Order: sequence, then structure tokens, then C-alpha cells
Amino acid sequence: MKSVDTKLREILPIQWTKKQMDTAIWGKETLPDGRVSFWIRHEPVKAITPEMLVWWFQNLEGDIEFQGQTYNRYHVWHPEDHVHNSYSKRLPDGSVGSGAVIRLVEYLGRNPKYKINVETEIEKLDVTGFIHNPKFLGVIPIARMEYEFTTLPNATQYNNRLIIGWKHWSWRFFKFFVTKFAFNEKRGLAWIKHNIEEVGQFEAFLPALYKKELM
Repeated sequence: MKSVDTKLREILPIQWTKKQMDTAIWGKETLPDGRVSFWIRHEPVKAITPEMLVWWFQNLEGDIEFQGQTYNRYHVWHPEDHVHNSYSKRLPDGSVGSGAVIRLVEYLGRNPKYKINVETEIEKLDVTGFIHNPKFLGVIPIARMEYEFTTLPNATQYNNRLIIGWKHWSWRFFKFFVTKFAFNEKRGLAWIKHNIEEVGQFEAFLPALYKKELM
């Protein structure tokens, strides 16, 4: 992976209202193939459309004017936990879609134990949802992220799922160590909390950014 600054950043000095975990329905389950799934059904995201979400995931890089100042837009999405975002690989025409790769660095709950530093390949990105597959060191598949978007009146129902593990017989040998040490239940809850906060933050900045850059 390309070298980037992965140190935890200072919290952005902006006003934001973090949605609480009780605004969503969430849980943990073991799938029939033995993989572990943490899932969230978010409160409907107001004034957001699936088209806006597709555009956002295709345009994560860059700055944004927010509350009278210029900030990195990825930091505005989660002012406390986000560190770095870039596209490690775009499609041949320069766009972002299935086959492109995103570099992500963040700290769940600002906890150094819950640092995420991965490259993740986009499998699907359209108005029905977003799927990407994080790889440790850009090589080892460790998880699967599945998002589902459904249009509601002046809102979007946003559901997502983090699946830990891989579809291979070898998973049964590594499952205990991965779920005990690398991604245990506490870390899963930190991811749920972080995700509820960042999805709620869409309402604060995405409609204006989308309108400014596309309309």
C-alpha cells in the first residue's frame, strides 16, 4: 500500500450532532457458513437519496466548505474518527465503480486498538447499494461490507452489514483467533457506534455538497 500519514488527527472544530445507538436497530449474528455479521438498520436518513450516496462514494476525495471553513470532506463525514481516504485504483476512464480500490484509515471511537488501515475493492456501487471487500495489507481478505439503499419519501433507508471472515474451509481454523483478538465483539460494537454516527452526519453536509457540485 502507498505510504500515507495514519496518525490519529485532532477532532475537527465543527458543530455536529452525533446520532445515538438507540436511533438504529442493530445486532450480531453468525451466518450459516460460520462467518460473523454485525448489522445495522439505520433510522431513515432525511433529505438523502440513493443517487446522492452513489455520488458520494465516487467522490470521497477533496475538500468541502462547511460552517464557514474549508475542511477535508472525509473528515467532515466523521469529525472525530476519520483520518485518510483516497482511491488507490480507479477504473481506466478515471471513474470510480466496480473494480476500483479505496484506501481507508480511521480509528473507531478514537481508540488506537481499533485502528483501520486497509485497501478495499469495490464489488458493487449503484442506487440499490454498495459492496466492498477490505483486505489487510492490500492482500489478505478479512471482511465484507454490504450496504443497502431504499428510497423513502424525502429520505433513504440505509442498512449495512459488516461480515468478518471468508468463504473457505480454512475460516473454521482461524475464526477463534480473529473473533477473539483481531475483531471481537467490543470492536464490533465500536464499528456499529461509529457507523451510526457517520451515516447520521450525511444529513448535515451531503445535500448541500451534492447540490453545489452537481446541480
